[in-house]
Amino acid sequence: MDFIALARDSSLTDPRTFTILMTIADNRKAFHDYFIEDRYEAGIVLEGWEVKAIRDARVQIKEAYVVVRGDELFLFGAHISALPTASTHIHPEAVRTRKLLLHRAEMDKLIGKVERSGFTLVPLNLHYKGGRVKCEIGLAKGKKQHDKRATERDRDGAREVQAAMKTNRR
Repeated sequence: MDFIALARDSSLTDPRTFTILMTIADNRKAFHDYFIEDRYEAGIVLEGWEVKAIRDARVQIKEAYVVVRGDELFLFGAHISALPTASTHIHPEAVRTRKLLLHRAEMDKLIGKVERSGFTLVPLNLHYKGGRVKCEIGLAKGKKQHDKRATERDRDGAREVQAAMKTNRR
């Protein structure tokens, strides 16, 4: 897990102006398969055993996706493994549908883009914010195979430039 400091203001000197976000799980596959146009932060409706399992980093969102049902958003395919010490009275379901919580205006905007413009919604990461588990979702367009190759080519070129600059500094 890594820590990320996000500034609310331009000043990082005042400790009241920034929040520490702790990343739980990243979906690197989403950046490979999609062009991410916009990002939104959503809350997730979780059960108690799921929160404990997430705190123990027993979560995987690589195969997860977001679906619109009616006028609400749901997270499908996120795998949260129950702890071995979980209660015997509850039969945990590792892969279940979880409701995402956003403001109504954000939801309406996202639903409109998905239905009219051919966008899709993908989870980008899970993180803590203020002691709560949040899911960052991305408004994305799918990449074609040639787009993936072009992205990889650009990345390789940038890596070669960095290596050349590093050797020239010595």
